[in-house]
Amino acid sequence: MEKLNDPKLVKGPQKLPPTQQFLDIQEIREGTVILKNGGLRAVLMASSINFDLKSTDEQDAIISYYQSFLNSLDFPVQIIMSSRRVNLKHYLEDLVQKSKEQTNELLHLQMEEYIRFIKGLVSMVDIVNKTFYIVVPFSPIESAKGGPVDKIKELFTGGSGVASREKSANFQVYKDQLWQRVEHVQYGLNGAGIRMVSLNTQELIELYYSFYNPSPIEKLELVPMEKMALSGF
Repeated sequence: MEKLNDPKLVKGPQKLPPTQQFLDIQEIREGTVILKNGGLRAVLMASSINFDLKSTDEQDAIISYYQSFLNSLDFPVQIIMSSRRVNLKHYLEDLVQKSKEQTNELLHLQMEEYIRFIKGLVSMVDIVNKTFYIVVPFSPIESAKGGPVDKIKELFTGGSGVASREKSANFQVYKDQLWQRVEHVQYGLNGAGIRMVSLNTQELIELYYSFYNPSPIEKLELVPMEKMALSGF
């Protein structure tokens, strides 16, 4: 029987494949996510509304606007809610430092009381921050010319390869069509009181990094954009 450390089995250090190899993302640039199959994605961060605090008329209006928005769509969208536990350690440390520097005795006592309240609250429940995102897609096969056979070929060959920088003209055309959809989504949900902002390249990288690398770290410090190699992300 061969042992696990037999030289015939162990042929030097094993190099694991990079994580990017298993992701659908080919590249992120100009505020656009480019997939390996040639598709494009834009990500919008959306505000939230407290539906329960609205009056009956306001609730009916919100539902009506949302229904009209869904009926106006001729493309799919993805709505994502991200729930993250908030780490208040640094916030409490800052409060303690400011409390020590406070010369007004009344304000000092109030800050001490507030610090005790926050510590007690954190010890009983997890403070969770919820963030909402809307993913707007576009695929080059939707603009492909020709019959069904041509579009099927386009699908399996990864579209026209917009991830290639040599084909930046195609990328700009597809990006313009993607942004038309983004504007449609923003306009459709504005009536329901939802405000949105599209994420730029840096924010997209941070977002996807946090999704694929969940950790207790609340804030990720990235190197400056000009030093980052975004190609092949």
